[in-house]
Amino acid sequence: MKPFVVNRYGRIVFPFNFFPELDFSIFETLEQFAAVIKRDFEEKAPSETDIVAGVDTRAYTGRYDLLRDLALNLFWVNRYAMTMYEKRPTRWRDVPKTRDDVFLPVFKGWEGTELAAAIEAGYRALPPSFDEGTEDKISRILLDVFRHKKGAGAELPPIKPTVGEILSNPKNLTYHLLAYNPDYPGYGWDDIIEYTHRVPEVEALMRQAMVLHNQYRWDRAKTRVIEVGKLHDDDFVVVFQPRSTEVLQFIRRVKGGHRVRPRRPAPLESRPPARPFVPIDVRARFSVMPRLEALAVYRGERVCTNDDLIRNAAYCWSPMTAKEIERKTGIVERLYTELDLDHISLLAAQRALEKSGRRPEEIGAVLFCSCTSVKMMPSLATWLSGQLGLFQTHASCDIVAACAGLPYGLAEAVRLLQEVERPVLLVCGEKFSDKIGTVRTSRMIFGDGAAALVVVPAPPGAAPDIEWVQTYASGPMSEVDSIIWPNPEFDNNITVYGPQVMALVRRYLTQMIDELRGLPRPDGATGSLLDAVDLIVPHQANKTMVLDLATAAGVGPERLYFDIERVGNTSSASIPIAIQDAVREGVIDRPMRVFSPGFGAGAVAGYVVARIDPAIVAV
Repeated sequence: MKPFVVNRYGRIVFPFNFFPELDFSIFETLEQFAAVIKRDFEEKAPSETDIVAGVDTRAYTGRYDLLRDLALNLFWVNRYAMTMYEKRPTRWRDVPKTRDDVFLPVFKGWEGTELAAAIEAGYRALPPSFDEGTEDKISRILLDVFRHKKGAGAELPPIKPTVGEILSNPKNLTYHLLAYNPDYPGYGWDDIIEYTHRVPEVEALMRQAMVLHNQYRWDRAKTRVIEVGKLHDDDFVVVFQPRSTEVLQFIRRVKGGHRVRPRRPAPLESRPPARPFVPIDVRARFSVMPRLEALAVYRGERVCTNDDLIRNAAYCWSPMTAKEIERKTGIVERLYTELDLDHISLLAAQRALEKSGRRPEEIGAVLFCSCTSVKMMPSLATWLSGQLGLFQTHASCDIVAACAGLPYGLAEAVRLLQEVERPVLLVCGEKFSDKIGTVRTSRMIFGDGAAALVVVPAPPGAAPDIEWVQTYASGPMSEVDSIIWPNPEFDNNITVYGPQVMALVRRYLTQMIDELRGLPRPDGATGSLLDAVDLIVPHQANKTMVLDLATAAGVGPERLYFDIERVGNTSSASIPIAIQDAVREGVIDRPMRVFSPGFGAGAVAGYVVARIDPAIVAV
């Protein structure tokens, strides 16, 4: 988990965007690690000569852009030290000489004075971008780090030699601190987390500069490289020690040449089903008709705006403005919670039961839909059952259907009604904010929230509130693996692969709309079921994407309702939260027929066509 923190100014901060930390337990080979480092550090960073070339060709229009490139370069230069090692200045006499967990960096001769001078001159020739005083402070930090680094970025190896290995050649060069003050000024956790600036871009860059300064927490003007054979007992060197046991074990695996795990079997070619899966007409298929008795939600209590994302720009993010994020996703802000997923789900469930007036002992089953639950035993559904005081149910179980959670959950609730003939509590909840890490595409989209519905048997002879249900799953593996969590390739952060997601949404949304066009109107009038739909409340995935695909399928944007711009994508909870917002805004101001399609991770999808009475919604 990688939770956000809230600083004293009430600002959301993502520490992992500034303090690089990788899960080394997932790396079996140096090649796997190198691929991650290349993606997160090297591909985004210009080299030293690239920056000077940009200065010479006047590619930079303002000081901020130059400083950002300089910071990216320094994160790249420190890519191994920051992710793998702790730097510890130590007297040579106190350095262990034979241990396998103590390392010394080896440097080739490199002089960056001329490059630093060219960059500094270029910086002075540029106009300030936002705030001249703060930009000057950032430049002093970054240029000092750049000027005194002892190696070019491309030449640094990830696995440093042990002290014994570096001593095997007395002419190897390593750090020598001519003076070392253990109290040399640096930036503490609070300095970095609590820093604030009116300009989001400057706030993020200053935090990055602080972190980079701390990589060399000594007087950098009083350092040199020295042949290890010339070190004396009282000389200070910079010892590298693994940041964690996992890093040390990774180094041992690489150096020991341990056997790599067998590769996974290749997936078979995807083939369509022998015959289509037809939508389920609830009125025709079942004897116990479902009635929606209550709907309640819990929203994240913390607002994370697009400016907040920019304030937290990570070392591996490309530049993007708040307006660009809005244009790409349709999102202006998303909601996060400091509570646990089980807590917000319980609050939504309690509110739904209160709205329905049902006592715990009346409930026959509890279903919990989520793709972000970390509670495996007990399942969150059984945990909720116990918390709500349900001594026994016919079934309490979790369903992992990601963004199709509501259609899957309601379909299962309708089936369970046939067996239990008593109310079913359906809860949909997600907490994404602590599972995203430094993956910007995911950070832009996802939010936190929970919703709960009480589904009960309708009186004899009454029409069902849930009229049609449909679910699907699978597809080509490119779509099945289009959204992954945990994802070892991205440090176990939730990861969204945009083109593959677009493909699965296009496939499923087209199929759903075609199915509704092929079904008759419930009232027997001319036209299709799609014509009889009063409002479409889709899964709030990405407003821009869904509107484009719906328009391509012949459904006008005026028929769709969105609240994603202020809530974000809450996966399984997004449809019921959007329904509540539609009631609060008066969009659903009477009993209306609503078509709700959902689609997402695992290449799952589904929809419900339901009658929504605003009177059931707790607002």
